[in-house]
Amino acid sequence: MRTVGLGAKTPARWRAFACGLVFLACCMLAATASDWVPYLSPLFSSALAPDPDAKLPAPTRYSFRGIHTTMMLGIEAPLRIELEATVPAELRDVLAFYRTELGKLGWQEKTDGAVVAADHVQLAFISPLGPAMLELGRKDSSTSVNLVQRNQDAATRANVMPEPGQAMLVFSNISETEAVLEINERTIKRATGAHAVALDLPPGRYSYQLSVPGHPATTNILNFTAGDTWELTVGRDGDAWSPLQLY
Repeated sequence: MRTVGLGAKTPARWRAFACGLVFLACCMLAATASDWVPYLSPLFSSALAPDPDAKLPAPTRYSFRGIHTTMMLGIEAPLRIELEATVPAELRDVLAFYRTELGKLGWQEKTDGAVVAADHVQLAFISPLGPAMLELGRKDSSTSVNLVQRNQDAATRANVMPEPGQAMLVFSNISETEAVLEINERTIKRATGAHAVALDLPPGRYSYQLSVPGHPATTNILNFTAGDTWELTVGRDGDAWSPLQLY
């Protein structure tokens, strides 16, 4: 969990947050950790029962299950929750399970862009909290599950909600020296202790470079879809942290 305190927006394309980012390293680990709790119920039935203790709908039968959450300082609700699981069941049975359980929660399935094939499913939903996505795939003799729900109200209050049809990139530097980000033909410098800034980007694939004196430059590629918010951070030791999807 990267815990972040954010202020009001300014009208510039690059927006500086009024409050600096406050990071808790131990919380960051909690945000990206997965729980590996194997549980295999008898495979005598194709029916899948919902686990009442799961944060997102999940069957009680699984060989792997992990939850990832993204939190921000001052915002009680997670901005984003992601469930990953491996279920020893046929894809059609897992799909039927999710359509039933998500429907009970008021999730509305969107038909635009839906993919339902024998070995892969990708469905978008509108949930009571915000946009959501379900992906299923065949993995050996099991079905892999990736379910994401985003909290639109929490992202708005945290000031990390992209403009309609756009994506957002948040850049912060908590090292003891200046850090430089190069992306989309822009060069952005952030002094030590400076507030985080946010850039609105059209959806697409972007290469970027992060540079800090005394450290090798870090280069990578990020794929942005409309509505995504990603964070790039230079840590206290001057090393670039792995990109984190905030929303």
